[in-house]
Amino acid sequence: MTFRNNYAGFEPKSLADVLRWRWAAHRNGVPRPPRGPIPQVAPDLAFLQANARAGAAMQPAVTWIGHATVLAQLGGLTLLTDPVFSERASPVPFAGPKRHQPPGVALADLPHIDLVLASHNHYDHLDGASVDALQRQPGGAPLFIVPLGVKAWLAERGIANAVELDWWTSHTVPSPTGPVEVTLVPAQHWSGRGLADRMKTLWGGFAVFAPDCHLFYAGDTAYSRDFIDIQAHFAERQSAANGGGFDVALLPIGAYEPRWFMAPQHVDVEEAIRIHRDLRAKRSLGVHWGTFQLSDEALDDPPHALAEQRRSQALSDEEFFVLAIGETRQFPPRRPAAGGLG
Repeated sequence: MTFRNNYAGFEPKSLADVLRWRWAAHRNGVPRPPRGPIPQVAPDLAFLQANARAGAAMQPAVTWIGHATVLAQLGGLTLLTDPVFSERASPVPFAGPKRHQPPGVALADLPHIDLVLASHNHYDHLDGASVDALQRQPGGAPLFIVPLGVKAWLAERGIANAVELDWWTSHTVPSPTGPVEVTLVPAQHWSGRGLADRMKTLWGGFAVFAPDCHLFYAGDTAYSRDFIDIQAHFAERQSAANGGGFDVALLPIGAYEPRWFMAPQHVDVEEAIRIHRDLRAKRSLGVHWGTFQLSDEALDDPPHALAEQRRSQALSDEEFFVLAIGETRQFPPRRPAAGGLG
């Protein structure tokens, strides 16, 4: 059994395509070094720990750990997206993309993680050593929510506290603020941890609905009509009376060059803004850049491209922003209009 995208098939690039890409990159001298150090700040561990213990008084917040790993606090829960804390995004510790900056919060410094959302099984999004460490965290293992087929991989590592979802299916997690609903939504991508298992597990993004915050995480994706579908699917739930669209969307903005190679699987910055607008999100955080050198643009090209696109599209800095690694951004709690459901 294999899975497929809704709007465009994915054809794995041939070895000839890969060699063509790598030869062109060598000839053109790309990727070039970043203009300067990738911004990184000391994490506010006191706030993160206190907020994790705050229960119903938790302040909605997101902290960028690096690449696609975000620590989000909402609905009285602390969750991680696509946890990767290892030095390499690779099946082996001595080769493959190497981390350019340490994680914004070390594994040992994390508050207790209640929930892990894994969007797909690529090595830069699902890391064995990281999930093993989270499974052993003091206070008990988190709940892992994964796409179809990934639960078996977790079970092979001794991780049983897991739920797998198909597109448009949901799992409800109890929390101090009331039920938090997590829905797997479509994305335009692919899966595989080797040559023999491509497309054999599902991929996707997540919509998380807590009383105080609606969060969207796209995972890895190319641009497609899926995001218009997602907005339409949740339109009634996110009407003006019910508090509006996603309070924060975590959208990839890196690993996009060259377009002939990357466009079927990764958005560029302009397409990420299209997703932001398709979703009608209140604000978006750009992730998936600055940590692993996966493509031909410089590590710090994405935020520069985002700044240019904001200027050309009259988008405010608050509407689509980036964070330094380790930085936290807090948001006001979601407040439905009188009579709204939230």
